[in-house]
Amino acid sequence: MDPERVPPGIDPTKAHPSRRYNYWLGGKDNFAVDRESAETVASAFPTVYLSARENRAFLQRVVGYLAGEAGIRQFLDIGAGLPSAGNVHEVAQAIEPASRVVYVDNDPVVLVHARALLTSEPRGRTAYIEADLREPGRILENPGLAGTLDLSRPTALMLVATMHFITDDHDPYGVVSRLLSALPPGSFLVMTHATGDHLTPEGYAESVEANERSGVPFRLRSREEFTRFFDGLEILPPGVTSVVEWRPEDPPDKRPAIEDVSMLCGVARVP
Repeated sequence: MDPERVPPGIDPTKAHPSRRYNYWLGGKDNFAVDRESAETVASAFPTVYLSARENRAFLQRVVGYLAGEAGIRQFLDIGAGLPSAGNVHEVAQAIEPASRVVYVDNDPVVLVHARALLTSEPRGRTAYIEADLREPGRILENPGLAGTLDLSRPTALMLVATMHFITDDHDPYGVVSRLLSALPPGSFLVMTHATGDHLTPEGYAESVEANERSGVPFRLRSREEFTRFFDGLEILPPGVTSVVEWRPEDPPDKRPAIEDVSMLCGVARVP
């Protein structure tokens, strides 16, 4: 991205998670500050690129399951990030063209690319909301949400590689609870989250320090801390596990090590 052509409202001097993730996935919609931040994280966790790819592969598998076996026709994808191959609406509408998707992100660059996110099958519908996950009420009250999704019907809440950016001072469990409170029985919560469970104490400290230097607030959480997000829900098999091990398509010898990915996931049904 050329800083001289930055649209109004976008700060090219401050790293943002969505553009950094875009860089790890091999995209070009990022600034020098995002690449510097991404490399800082990679200095402590060199396999972060692999983690980003495996997280994306999980997203596509789980949407395929929800739109197929589970019969879900509505998706609320918060922290959607920049468009890339296999977005939620592409996977869901390939299975059921009438699927509806609302994307949410707080990066103005994503808004610039929203047209790519809004390309929908004629029988379905997509919308984009620029909002911050730390203010769930504003997401739920946005007219774009009510105009696209009927929250009296089962909906999949997607929080994929998002909650680790919500630090403890922003009440992460309260945020998720508030969003779930708006969804009816039969809805689903899908989450992935970076973990330090596989790091040595030295490696954990190094990772925390690198994240602090990266300029992007970040909170590694243990499996126990992550599982708390699913309190009161019916967690689907295989339970809280690595994204690598959630209904994988590849045989064990073709999968990366869970330690190299260090990303937890869970899919749960609202009873």
